[in-house]
Order: sequence, then C-alpha cells, then structure tokens
Amino acid sequence: MSTKAVIVFLRAPEKDKVKTRLSEYLNKSFVLELYKGFVLDTLDALKTAGDIILYYRPIKKKRMLEKWLGNEYAFSCQKGDNIGQRMANAFQDVFEDGYEKVLLIGTDIPEINDEIIELGFTILSTRDAVVGPSNDGGYYLIGFNKAVFSKGVFKNINWSTQHVLDETLDRFDMTKISYGCLPELNDIDTLKDLKALAKRVIK
Repeated sequence: MSTKAVIVFLRAPEKDKVKTRLSEYLNKSFVLELYKGFVLDTLDALKTAGDIILYYRPIKKKRMLEKWLGNEYAFSCQKGDNIGQRMANAFQDVFEDGYEKVLLIGTDIPEINDEIIELGFTILSTRDAVVGPSNDGGYYLIGFNKAVFSKGVFKNINWSTQHVLDETLDRFDMTKISYGCLPELNDIDTLKDLKALAKRVIK
C-alpha cells in the first residue's frame, strides 16, 4: 500500500444537484456535463499521486458513482454536519487506514494539475501541513502529515466566507503546525468564475 493518499470530495452526478449557482444562469444539462468534466480532469491529474479515495455526497449514491467512474477507486460517504466536520472525519479515517501523507481536494478547480499535487506532497516532506489558497479567501487543497494531524484545526472556522484561509492559517500558528503554501488557483462556482476561466484557457 502506498503511504500517500489523496481524498477527493465530490457529489454524485445528478442534474440540478451540482454547481447549483451556475444552474441559475445556464442550461442544467450543460452544467451537469461541465461538472462531470471537472471531476474527470481532477482524477486525471491524480494518476501518479498515490491512492485515491473518493468521499461522496449524498448518501446512498455509491452505486451511481461506481457505474460512472468504475471500481478502481475507493469510495466512502462523507460524515459530518458541516464541511469542517466532513473534512476532519475523512482525514481521520484515512490516517487510521495507515497512510502517512494525505491531501484533500474538491472538484471545482479545473486548473489543478499533477505538478501541483506533486508539489503538495513535496512540501509535506519538510512541513507538517500544506494549503492551496483560492481566490475567494478559502482553499482548494489542504494536507497533513499523520503525526501532526488534529481534528481541532477544522473547529470554529467560519466556513463559506472569505476568512476561511486566514482563520485556518491562524489555527496552524496557534498549534505550532508548520505549513507551506501552493500557488493560488480559482474555484469555479459562479458564472463570473466560469467566464474568467474561459478567458484564461481559450486562446
């Protein structure tokens, strides 16, 4: 078994249940296909990263995801009342399974690539934690070494605000967790985000 793992948080591919802020302005079938493309691009970037564990929502959708993505991945249902609890529980589960270095990402960063993932693990060779800032004040990636992980890092954070990254880094400093930062990338949540992405990638 590899000592490295990447946790991927994702949703089952259901129309009008994914990228809902985009669905307010764009055709729902198009948004679903866009989301599925984001997921497949993310998994493609992880091919050489170590073991991949897909933590899904909502419950009882494992069979749908296996039918779509195949059985080469491990699947587990997210547990917790908010995103902080769900991330903390996922890290704890994966570390208990014996992994030593673990990254967690979502599927709304289409510009993520294998080099960034590799850099994340490289940082964990010399630091306790790693974080990838996003332009909305949050982060698109967070990772830890097993020896220093504490679920407390995810407590009392004002989730879904522009303060998530700053509060998380403050928590690292308070608990003396050393960390490194990856290049900033952009979440694709809104129509404005999608238009900006198109300008960056379409020449």
